[in-house]
Amino acid sequence: MKTLTLVRHAKSSWKDTRLSDRERPLNKRGKRDAPVMGKRMIEHGIRPSLIISSPARRAWSTAKIIAAQISYPIEFLQRENGLYLASRDEILDIIVAQDNRFNNLMIVGHNPGLTDFANFLSPGLTNNLPTAGVVSVQIDQDDWNLYERPGTDLLVYDYPKKVS
Repeated sequence: MKTLTLVRHAKSSWKDTRLSDRERPLNKRGKRDAPVMGKRMIEHGIRPSLIISSPARRAWSTAKIIAAQISYPIEFLQRENGLYLASRDEILDIIVAQDNRFNNLMIVGHNPGLTDFANFLSPGLTNNLPTAGVVSVQIDQDDWNLYERPGTDLLVYDYPKKVS
């Protein structure tokens, strides 16, 4: 069995129009929501063996904040250029390329690709994965070859404004 967790970056700032899209930082709400979601991941039992993030500043910051909250070693975080604004198929290719010795993978990235990928794994789940939103599924197979939609069980669908 494999567990895959998708995390959309926390809310980012559009304040400084001189910054490129890749350089946009988290805004105040994003800096507040990311640690909250990290704590919720602990409550949900999410324990990734590998975290891979888009290199965009807002995604990388989200990954670092969550890693700190869940006691994941920051030095093991990986950046993957291909996750920057990746489509569903680009995300799929990145996941398929991972070592099968990792049983619990977390991807930190962007919409619309993450929403599309979440719906690939759990059809009809959401129209929009909110910022700092988390989707975690258990995959009924022992490798990351997900080209044919695998059998999955939804473990977690959570986001900052969700009321339990």
